[in-house]
Amino acid sequence: MEPVRLPDEDAFRAFRAQCEAQQGWQCRYSREGVAVWGQLPPSGAFAVHRLKCRVDMPGVSAATVYDVLHDADYRRKWDSNVIDTHDIARITNNADVGYYSWKCPKPLKNRDVVTLRSWYVLDKSYVIVNFSVKHPKYPPRKDLVRAVSLWAGYLVQPTGSDSCSLTYLAQVDPKGSLPKWVVNKSSQYLAPKMLKKMHKACLKYPSWKQEHSANMKPWLHPEQSQLPTMVLSELTVQHASSLENIDESCLMEAREERGDTSESEY
Repeated sequence: MEPVRLPDEDAFRAFRAQCEAQQGWQCRYSREGVAVWGQLPPSGAFAVHRLKCRVDMPGVSAATVYDVLHDADYRRKWDSNVIDTHDIARITNNADVGYYSWKCPKPLKNRDVVTLRSWYVLDKSYVIVNFSVKHPKYPPRKDLVRAVSLWAGYLVQPTGSDSCSLTYLAQVDPKGSLPKWVVNKSSQYLAPKMLKKMHKACLKYPSWKQEHSANMKPWLHPEQSQLPTMVLSELTVQHASSLENIDESCLMEAREERGDTSESEY
């Protein structure tokens, strides 16, 4: 079992460099301030696609986006794909372990993941990275497919006093042979839709936060954290090879259900 190591400053800088890189990425979508790029899996890394998305966010400060990315309570309000999300334990002042499960396009099975998340303010940019770990109290569930985050995260960069850009980069093994329509739909529809929805959520966050524990931001103020502390040695790296593969490559895309709008006034 591979021990878990926290990323250092060099790792955060390397992640930012990947977010900013252009070589080797194929543009799959670019419209209205949203862009999506894909990268084919290298040989020997079957099914592990890399996806990079960027959205311009006028009217929202980088600090606000950073807060939204951390706030699990707010995530449950605006993200209609969430089944469950919560923080499990605190590792250090800038690292924790969390659980996230989400709905997949029908008829695929829904997924979940347990990750170690770390964050860092790099120059004037905010960086959040995560990778999958094994937690003794969160084994794979029979009703969900346990996915594996090899390396994923967010880069938030200010573009003005009240504007910023958000880049999401992910190399995630969904633990299954997925049909091509899933990859295409993720690039052309799901990722852009998610980024636009996140922009709307960020615009609404300041007023929402004023009514929901306005001063409670443990990601900025570690002394506020109410999570139990966990020792890093209790975790191990989650490797995809130890999990069951699910073959969903022959599944046909289900017709869209009108009702996934979920644009309730949070």
